[in-house]
Amino acid sequence: MTRATRVVLSCPSDLSDWGREEVEGSPFRAYLRKAHDTASEGDVWEEFVSVGCCGDTLDVDLRVENVEGGDAVDEETTFAFTERDGGEVRGGWRVQSAGGPTQ
Repeated sequence: MTRATRVVLSCPSDLSDWGREEVEGSPFRAYLRKAHDTASEGDVWEEFVSVGCCGDTLDVDLRVENVEGGDAVDEETTFAFTERDGGEVRGGWRVQSAGGPTQ
């Protein structure tokens, strides 16, 4: 396989500023390099982004918009982020409460 030099991922337009900081940060980029062996245009990666204070979760659909080079993701692959309409951001303050999700 040939290495992907750059992968462009889109985030839902309703992602908060905090969520965008988490997604675009170095730790999350490093995680993506370890979590995904390949990237192909049109792939949708459903990612758990972070646990904020009080146990909030944030799950975000990242869509692969463009891949430069090959399709193999490795430690040298870089990520760029863009915004798109649609998609889904899931999570909320109820995660650790009795009224939270049960699945």
